[in-house]
Amino acid sequence: MTRLPDQFFEIDGPALIFLGIVMAAAAYTDFTRQKIPNILTFPTLMAGLGYHGLVHGMPGVYFSLAGAGTGLGLLIVFYMANAMGAGDVKLMAAAGAILGAKGIFLTFLITAIYGGIYSMVMILARRDIFKGFFNEFFNTLLTFALLRKYYPVKVSENKKRPRLCYGIAIALGTFTYMGLKIFGYEFLSQIN
Repeated sequence: MTRLPDQFFEIDGPALIFLGIVMAAAAYTDFTRQKIPNILTFPTLMAGLGYHGLVHGMPGVYFSLAGAGTGLGLLIVFYMANAMGAGDVKLMAAAGAILGAKGIFLTFLITAIYGGIYSMVMILARRDIFKGFFNEFFNTLLTFALLRKYYPVKVSENKKRPRLCYGIAIALGTFTYMGLKIFGYEFLSQIN
């Protein structure tokens, strides 16, 4: 069995530029249409596999597959909980195909920070819409704790909340990770 490399593969400028363009396009489409199209995610996934396969051979393919699987695995739970769209999950998997497992994990951590900031800004900016959200959330948790069954509180149609465009946070997290990598800041590179 071929062992995956212990260190990051060096990803050259064209691959990073390609990923940057994809992330910018995904953030734009997510912001304007609340959708990240498959025309961005699937070709990026295939390009990551092809790039690493050509440059590094079969270890590169494994590196890319591990990154795509990690990206998918990190966000699939949120998708299954209906907290995130499928496009966000596919975008993270596609970025993982280029950045690898360690790279996409670090990108995920940075993205979570941006996502948290983005969520707080949205809540503070739209306090009128989120007024009863935390009460409903607490009541749902309390019901689950007491009855050991999940009964979600239904949100009335007139309280429809704005949708978080998580593709923006993913793009910002990816740009930050790529910037840190370009400028030689290999934080947490000792993760095995």
